[in-house]
Amino acid sequence: MDWAPWRTYFGGSNAPELLPRNPPCLGLGHVGPGLACEEIFWSGSCTIADRRNWQKTPFDSVFPAWSANQTVLDSTPGKATCSPGKAAAFWSFPPQQAWPEEWRSRCEVSISSAAPLMAQDIPVSDLLPGTITQWELVDVQGVPLPSSTADHWDQIWGFQARPDDVLICTYPKAGTTWIQEILDMIQQDRDTQKCSRAPIYQRIPFLELCRPPLYTYCFKEAEAMSSPRILKIHLPIQLVPPSFWEQDCKVIYVARNPKDTAVSYYYFQQMNHGLPDPGNWDQYLETFLAGKVPWGSWFDHVRAWWDARDKHRILYLFYEDIKKDPRGEIRKMGQFLGRELPESVLEEIVQHTSFENMRENPMANYSTVPSFIMDQAVSPFMRKGMVGDWTTHFTVAQSERFDDEWTRRLEGSNLHFRTRL
Repeated sequence: MDWAPWRTYFGGSNAPELLPRNPPCLGLGHVGPGLACEEIFWSGSCTIADRRNWQKTPFDSVFPAWSANQTVLDSTPGKATCSPGKAAAFWSFPPQQAWPEEWRSRCEVSISSAAPLMAQDIPVSDLLPGTITQWELVDVQGVPLPSSTADHWDQIWGFQARPDDVLICTYPKAGTTWIQEILDMIQQDRDTQKCSRAPIYQRIPFLELCRPPLYTYCFKEAEAMSSPRILKIHLPIQLVPPSFWEQDCKVIYVARNPKDTAVSYYYFQQMNHGLPDPGNWDQYLETFLAGKVPWGSWFDHVRAWWDARDKHRILYLFYEDIKKDPRGEIRKMGQFLGRELPESVLEEIVQHTSFENMRENPMANYSTVPSFIMDQAVSPFMRKGMVGDWTTHFTVAQSERFDDEWTRRLEGSNLHFRTRL
């Protein structure tokens, strides 16, 4: 294959010389899954032993991310190990019998304490820059959804929930990843190593996202998971697969005030090359108010879930409340899930899931996704995580127009939001 597109990921300009044409392994690390074909992805303690002299071909010059994640180079030439749970511990291995003969005789690979994350056959060309195209929005029962979701809607609608599933639902950019990390910490008994076992989008599948090869078909990944599962959706309540209600699943819904949501969504659509181009801020605000963004109207979304909160097992939370009192709101989540969290546990979860820590956590900040899919140079995935950032974007006239529409659309509801703390 042509290594030129990946030079920046694999050791800079020397990558084509340092790597063979068909290597037995590709270091994924901070790059993200799926950069090679016919692979099974593993998380665990990996050892790679090459009978070449690594002093002449330094391992960390090929995969610098590995050495930055506590690589241990022992005294044996050509041997390196990577600790489990580290960002760079995600490696992929084609079947050894498929290696070129010269590599079968030169290289040994072993995996210990490993658990499979996913298995798929992906042509390398599917992940080269330029092959990621923007979704079109397709109407599904009156809601604009990504075309890839609409194409698989029958399978998504027919997804089979289990009684012990926990479903996270938010309108986009309402603190979804934050809640995912909190719930994973609760489920994993605040074991941070277990919460580093994979990127957040693999630990908690985004059920209706159907975009191979990066995310594969997430409903299929969810089907393959063992119980208990935590799953994520952005769907309005009328589009939730009916099996979740039939199984009486617990749902945690998080709502964020619409002004901060609109600003955050605007920047997210700029950096996410799969989403429609948002245009400039003035254009985007009108698009948002009209509900012509992916997953539709914010107003319809938050109100319908609010109205259903007493009809199903739904814990309805507010982003602003979690920002103001994370300990109290996390305790509320634990109680909803049947867990009483001692103060020491609450403190650990609060610290681990603080915005500052999550922004630096490669298993939560989406830095494992290639930049030609999510370009964090345009806008970080973890941008500001604050209440009131809208005041630096809205003009007075825009704020007044937004407030008028907000009042009209939520008239008669007792659903209220704070736009400042």
